[in-house]
Amino acid sequence: MTKNTPITNNQYTNNQYTNNQNFRIMTRSTEKKENGDRVSTKKETDNLSKNFVLPPSSSTTPAPVDPLKVYLQEISKFPVLTPEEEFELARQYRQEKNQEAAFKLITSNLRLVVKIAMDFQRKWMKNLLDLIQEGNVGLMKAVQKFDPDKGIKFSYYASFWIKAYILKFIMDNWRMVKIGTTQAQRKLFYNLAREKQRLEAMGITADSATISENLQVSQADVIEMGQRLSKQDLSLDIPFGEDGDVTPLNFIPALETGVEDKLVKQETAALLRQNLEELIPRLNEKEKDILELRLLSESPLTLREIGEKYGITRERVRQIEARLLQKIKAHLKDNIEDFSREWILNG
Repeated sequence: MTKNTPITNNQYTNNQYTNNQNFRIMTRSTEKKENGDRVSTKKETDNLSKNFVLPPSSSTTPAPVDPLKVYLQEISKFPVLTPEEEFELARQYRQEKNQEAAFKLITSNLRLVVKIAMDFQRKWMKNLLDLIQEGNVGLMKAVQKFDPDKGIKFSYYASFWIKAYILKFIMDNWRMVKIGTTQAQRKLFYNLAREKQRLEAMGITADSATISENLQVSQADVIEMGQRLSKQDLSLDIPFGEDGDVTPLNFIPALETGVEDKLVKQETAALLRQNLEELIPRLNEKEKDILELRLLSESPLTLREIGEKYGITRERVRQIEARLLQKIKAHLKDNIEDFSREWILNG
């Protein structure tokens, strides 16, 4: 049985140097000189994972692995495409729905997603992997929507979709309570903090009037967004005090009708029905039909339908109905003390 030989500092340094040299050779082989902007993006993301070497461990427990560095190492294996290659792949997907072409387009621009996600992460302090995940969804959407014949560079087009999905994720998770937003509000959400920082760096007071003028939005929108960003969520289940049982939920009025209101409504409806039953025997045939088929029915007949039944005009039916309502009102006033017309409407 052989013993585990501990790794010396010199061995660890040599391993680290070898790994770094291999990683540099691999990344240089995939870079394309004619893609200046995307080459710089690749270098930025590759620099994060350049020195990723697991430290030696004296125990049998696996050393912790940083998932972000592992992800950066994985995406660095995908080659950067030339504009001509991008155009041809985008054309293949748009015309033939070639899934392999879409895969190459997506994987070659994963570094762009990381770069944009890092810009958002520095401003909003969100989990970078979550932002990358949402940005990747935006990248896939960009591949689906991209039209290579319009002469727009794919990375430029994709950046808008990536930013849109990341920004939506930040707004949806900014607070526990989701608040509906418009596209203009999402744009203001992203630009508000950046504009405040810019004005303060110039020594200018970042008031709502100045910001609204610079961003070309209304001052009310700026104030509202500022209030939304400054407010914090409050749990309704947290009791007041350490030993108390009373929570903010106890002070919120019930949305449903109270017991007293329900009883009053039921008694009023019963009183109205009783008086109408006393009035019905004194009505003629037309008035009874109008009362039952129009005034008390859940699916009332129209004036035309009742008029056709009796061979009279709609205007004549309307006159009979108006006269019937006057009879009902007079009867209720005579038999109910403190009668109000609202009783009929509420009942």
